[in-house]
Amino acid sequence: MTDEVMDWDSAYREQGGFEGPPPWNIGEPQPELAALIAAGKIRSDVLDAGCGFAELSLALAADGYTVVGLDITPTAIAAATKAADERGLSTASFAQADITSFADYPAGSKDRFATVIDSTLFHSLPVDGRDGYLASVYRAAAPGATLYVLVFAKGAFPAELDIKPNEVDEDELRAAVSKYWQIDEIRPAFIHANVPMMPGTPFESPPHDRDEKGRLKFPAYLLTAHKPG
Repeated sequence: MTDEVMDWDSAYREQGGFEGPPPWNIGEPQPELAALIAAGKIRSDVLDAGCGFAELSLALAADGYTVVGLDITPTAIAAATKAADERGLSTASFAQADITSFADYPAGSKDRFATVIDSTLFHSLPVDGRDGYLASVYRAAAPGATLYVLVFAKGAFPAELDIKPNEVDEDELRAAVSKYWQIDEIRPAFIHANVPMMPGTPFESPPHDRDEKGRLKFPAYLLTAHKPG
């Protein structure tokens, strides 16, 4: 991926050229984040940064959390809002916003959120947009808030790909986030995606495993950090 901002609304409308939902939408929260929810690691209110179709937000709301999902694409926000309405999830709300600079988000966002969750957003940002993003979510977080970032690790995708996410190594991730947040842990993790078998590609893909549902398990990092309070 270059430092140009991708047309995410087109990607959601056209479903990334795949049949069915885009591969990053697996119909449920990423397993790494579902494990955090099950372990009681999430506190309300929650900011779902770059929520997309909002499987994470919807699951949290169904469990009784108050959650706000922000995304740059109106297509995803409209779909998430409709899903919340259809399921009667009144504690989930969604808004279109540029996550790299959402100071103009409706009043009450500053120091509001006890948990900020980045479920595969960080690597989707232009590298020069990371600082503004981290500053924005820090400003929105309450003192003592926790930040979770699930992001592709270097080597997740073939080096020959011209367009791919901005994968990170641990040092790069730590340097970016620690400018604002106090890092507690960075550990290896996986991002699961519905990627079909694609024989005949002109280059060899990394040998990733698949989970019990047939989804590819891409190497990733799960970062945990907090805002001093």
